[in-house]
Formats: sequence, C-alpha cells, structure tokens
Amino acid sequence: MNKILIIDDEREICESIKMILDYADYSVEYCTDSKSGLKRLEEEEYNALLLDIQMPGLNGFEILDQIRDKQLSINVIMISAFSSLENAVKATKLGAFDFIEKPIDRDKLLISIRNAVEKSNLLTENKKLKEHLFLNEEILGESKVIKDILTTISRVAKTEARILITGENGTGKELVARAIHKNSARASKPLVEVNCAAIPNELIESELFGHEKGSFTGASNKRIGKFEQANGGTLFLDEIGDMSLQAQAKVLRAIEDGKIERVGGNTKIEVDVRIITATNKDLKEEISSDNFREDLFHRLNVIPIIVPPLRERKEDIPILIRSFAKQICEKNGFTQVNFNTSAIEFLQSLPWSGNVRELRNLIERIVIMVPKQEIEKSHIIDLLPVSKTNNDELFDSTSSFQEFKEKAEKAFIVKQLDLNEWNISKTAEILDIQRSHLYSKMKKYDIEKGKV
Repeated sequence: MNKILIIDDEREICESIKMILDYADYSVEYCTDSKSGLKRLEEEEYNALLLDIQMPGLNGFEILDQIRDKQLSINVIMISAFSSLENAVKATKLGAFDFIEKPIDRDKLLISIRNAVEKSNLLTENKKLKEHLFLNEEILGESKVIKDILTTISRVAKTEARILITGENGTGKELVARAIHKNSARASKPLVEVNCAAIPNELIESELFGHEKGSFTGASNKRIGKFEQANGGTLFLDEIGDMSLQAQAKVLRAIEDGKIERVGGNTKIEVDVRIITATNKDLKEEISSDNFREDLFHRLNVIPIIVPPLRERKEDIPILIRSFAKQICEKNGFTQVNFNTSAIEFLQSLPWSGNVRELRNLIERIVIMVPKQEIEKSHIIDLLPVSKTNNDELFDSTSSFQEFKEKAEKAFIVKQLDLNEWNISKTAEILDIQRSHLYSKMKKYDIEKGKV
C-alpha cells in the first residue's frame, strides 16, 4: 500500500485529509510538529508528502530546503491557506511537485496524490532497474591498474571535477563514467550519454544544445538538448575527440558560463551539469593537428583516467570470463558452465584487439554454441574467427608475442571482411569500431581484396 505523510500544525486538517486518503486506500500518517515530521521522513519511506507552509518552528519552505539538502527522495505537495503566485513559484523552485490551496478540494487532492505516487513508483522502478544494470556493468578485476582506477573513482566521484577518460575501444570507458555518476551526489539525477562520433557534424549542436522551432530546415518543433536534459545531473560526452571544432567552441562556452543557447534562439538558459568526457584518441596529437581546441582540452582534463587495454591486464581475464559466463547463463536460462584451466590459459594468450567487449562477445558465443558444462580449449578454437589450422600455424610461425598479436589481428580482420563480402561499413559495425579505424588497420597490415 502506498504511504502518505502529512505535516501540518492543524490536527483537524490532518484528520480531514487522512479520512479522504484512507477511503482511497492510501496508508496515511501525520505530524503536527514540523521537526518531528522531518525526522520521520529521514527514518521511513513514503510515496508522497503533503506539507503545510505556515507552521511554527520550521515552516514548509524550510522543510523543503532540508529535504533537498538531505537528498530525500519524495514528491512534495505544498498546501496553504495563503495562496499566492509568489508562494507557488517559490515552492516550485525548491522542488515541490504540486501546490494546493486551502480549503482543500477533494478531487484535486486525489488527482495530485495519484500523480505524485505514480511518479514516485516509476522513479523507484527506474532506480531498481539501474541498480540491476550497474550490477551487470561492474568494473571487474584484481590487477593493480584496475584497483587504482577504482580508488580514483571513489575519490573523484564525490567532487564536481571534470574528468577525461581515455583508452582504446572496448576497454570500458563508459563503465567508468557510469560508476562516477552512480557514486556522486548527482546519482539521483539524470546521467545523459552522448556518442559524439555517432552524430553527424551538422546535427551535433542541435543534439547538445537543442533548437527552436523553425531554426533550420526540418526543425518543425522545439527540441530540448542534452545539456538541458542533464540539468542537475551528469553529461557524458563519449568520443569527444570526434566533435567538430564549432561544437567544441560552444561546449567550452557552456562550461565557462554555465549557460547554453539553443540553435536559433537568443535566450541564455542556465544549466547545472557535471561533464565527463571520453575518447580513444590522443587529444594532444589532435591539438597538434588543429583538430581539437587546446583550451577545451585543459577544461576537460582536470582529472585524467586512463583505462588500459585488456592485453595489459591479462590477470583479470579469468575473473571476467567467470562473470560474463554467469551473466549469460542467467540471462538465457542455461545451466552454469565452467571454463577449465586450459581454456582460460588459451584465452589469456589471445591478443584481444577489441578488449573487454570482444572477450564478452566470444564468451557469449561459446556459452550459447557449446552444449557442455565444462568448456575446454578445443571448444574455443573451433569458434574463433580464425580456424584451428590457421591458429596452429600462427603459433608455430610466430617468434614474438607482438608478432603473434599482429598476425592474429590481421587474420581476424581478413576473416570478418570475407564473411561480410568486403563491405567495410558492415564489417566495422560488426567489429564495433569506426570505419576510419578499420581502414587504418587495413593499411597497417596491407589488407586488400584479392591480395590476401
């Protein structure tokens, strides 16, 4: 049953409201002392609060302030006999859900309570869902470098410092960003993620800052941008190195002013966002090539976090294998599987150019395709993009670990290109890398159709 708390110094009002809400199947409690009511809010969970404004001791606005400062998650409906636009505006600014005048209209009360409770329940469901997702997105590893990253996250999450996360594709940069938000004071507010590489340059400004109706061809309605959507929370700009210089200038100005302007608009809109960015590029090289603004780099790079490639923390691979296998089995309703020592050691020997993402994809393929509870090395070899014969040749003809990695990566790319009839866009999508990255790899390994 949904629980409602009333804080009002007039007992008759509390009893009257309680009778209405009891009849509507709500569980209702009340306090006629504002300080006792605030204490009860801190100790118990309620779906909504009805709060009077004029009270001895702490008034309603002061309690609303305390609720915000203590980050108590509850929808507050203000009630007052002193109805005024000023009171309504002040209550809204302090985060009130609704404002009702005394004497209280029964129908308006029930509608307002219903809406507040529905929103509260939806937020609770979303919170549980996010917690479940975060459990499946835990940053796993016992290596020193992962422990250092987790220590850094714990230290910086409580601050407002801007953070730049760097690392190769598939290393888990987005997990670091989500962990920082989850452990920050902004955790109850939105985490808005933007993949700058996936948005065409001509649309990036509209995506970030929004646009006014009619501001350009196709702008048939006003659009709220990501900065406004993230207000009060965190804005994660992934692949920031792919952002156009023009958009970079606007982001820099938003950081400096704390205000944004929609495309086609002329009104400054205040935004309170914490910015976390990530890239797989060397931004200092991009600065040298005039592809990235140095002043923006220094604004973003207050706290740098470098996420290492999987090949540099292979001691974490057994932990990742066990975790991925468990998740995949639970998701598909399979009996839990075990990777034996030979299988794990073989997986540790591979180059993992796609990093943790590539490892997870392979584990999913193995768990689904191998009808065994004990996974052995031979089962894995049969499911690699490179055939067992080619793998044997790869091991036999390789003189160094670096040479092995390069040969394995080349063979993997060639195999994927063959499977996709040398469609570069489709192959890049399957490999989960940018087309430009795939072209660079093909150039590096001298891969051409008909030549390999």
